[in-house]
Amino acid sequence: MSQLKKALHEKSFVCVMEFVPKSSSAHFASIEALMARSHLCGWPMTVAIADRVGSPFEMSPLEAFASLEQPHPALLHFSGKDRERQHLLEQLQRMDAAGLDQLLLLTGDRLPGHEPGQRPVRYLESVAALQIVRQARPGWLLGAGMHPFKYREEEGGAQYFKAEKKLAAGADFLTLQLGYDASKHREAIQWMSRQPSPKPLLACVMGLTLGRARIFEQVAGIVVTPSMRDLLEAEAALSKAHAQARSLERLALQIIGLRLMGYAGIHLSGIHDVEQLLTLEQTINRWQSRIHSLEQWAPAWAACWQMPGLPAVTFHPPDANWRLGESRVTASRKETARYHLLSGFHSLLFSRSSWLSQAFGWAVQRPVWATPTGARVLHRLERSVKRPLVGCDTCGRCRLEDTLYVCPETCPKGLANGPCGGTSLNRCEFGDRECIHSVKYRMAKAVGQTEVLVERLIPCVEENSRHRSSWPGWFEARGCASASPCGGGVASRLGQRAEQKTALRISQPGVITELDN
Repeated sequence: MSQLKKALHEKSFVCVMEFVPKSSSAHFASIEALMARSHLCGWPMTVAIADRVGSPFEMSPLEAFASLEQPHPALLHFSGKDRERQHLLEQLQRMDAAGLDQLLLLTGDRLPGHEPGQRPVRYLESVAALQIVRQARPGWLLGAGMHPFKYREEEGGAQYFKAEKKLAAGADFLTLQLGYDASKHREAIQWMSRQPSPKPLLACVMGLTLGRARIFEQVAGIVVTPSMRDLLEAEAALSKAHAQARSLERLALQIIGLRLMGYAGIHLSGIHDVEQLLTLEQTINRWQSRIHSLEQWAPAWAACWQMPGLPAVTFHPPDANWRLGESRVTASRKETARYHLLSGFHSLLFSRSSWLSQAFGWAVQRPVWATPTGARVLHRLERSVKRPLVGCDTCGRCRLEDTLYVCPETCPKGLANGPCGGTSLNRCEFGDRECIHSVKYRMAKAVGQTEVLVERLIPCVEENSRHRSSWPGWFEARGCASASPCGGGVASRLGQRAEQKTALRISQPGVITELDN
């Protein structure tokens, strides 16, 4: 049993050291030396190897693992950006050959060079990836990301809905995105404690310096507020040594606080050599000798974010401070009218029970549509009807009923099960639109369909099904798990129930990105 599996099983606090592969012998030597320590403050320490943090042409986690002189039972990442099912299945086979059985499944941040309106880039999202791996490798240790650092109701509520889907899809643990808002850390751990089958939570941590804060401003999903930035600038103005010492104190205190809150461990980044690790260990031990409860920890945490002459630091963006449980938003009349119109249209043509639906089903199942020419004509017809209405890209497995008639193909990443971690105040990571999952959240609240956003695990669209009509498949025998025409509801519900029988046993970029000061 690996250190991570053992620690999670025994409920022992664990440190997962993130390693971002680089083609440098010195880089590999550093991680080897760090892992030779095997512990931090007596807590077991293991390694996670990141995937596609920058370019898709970087060294893969498997290549990095093979390059280690002393291989460790590593937690490999799998980033779904610009990948399909077969890429994941191929990695599973290679992991079998390497004796690895631990995987952290992430949708992935924006692929460099991916611009909306250019070549479509689709991302194998984490919910679908979890379903695939759980079915193929039932005994593996699987994790996924969680993104609670959201400050508008729509994006925050949708993130928690998606986290529930990840648990249902087979996640054994969730790892939080990098963040510094302790109230959001408490919010997430309390949410997990209320789940029917709570799973361990890990939290990403990294010492925050002014240099890193400047970089984080360009990293989707990581929140650094103006008051945090002001404090970091004031510390750096005194001296670099002072700023580094304060950053280390905050990192140590954050780790202690997470342990006291009940987190299963940390996902640590930004530690590059043994000297830095030992300095962090000494700082943690010094504080742990004085802090034994959250009541003792809270004032120390607050004090490390204060400086004479500066206002109090706030961790939420200006004018946005939503907390889980608060209900403030609803859909507009236009949004609800659109939903009811499309829902009614779907019932009329695709219920299979009305005479019109039966007639339409008979018409689209004629043999002529199975010919190459007929298939092209039917595809164009469906696209010409649905694209003006919902932005359809004729994925061949329409999921509109399961997404409240907000087409997943209008998400630049093609995500159907919920938002990625890159949103900011409801804005898409790409910056050119509101996140479609925020719209979907408002709609679900307004029409009493929030359970749809939690219960329906929507499988990935297969690459060979794209750009063809989904209508004939919808009207095939009810027993087959085929695609829905304007919805996919039956197909996804069948798939959901099958997956849940096995699965219920149990962002932002990478988990976090390794950065220099």
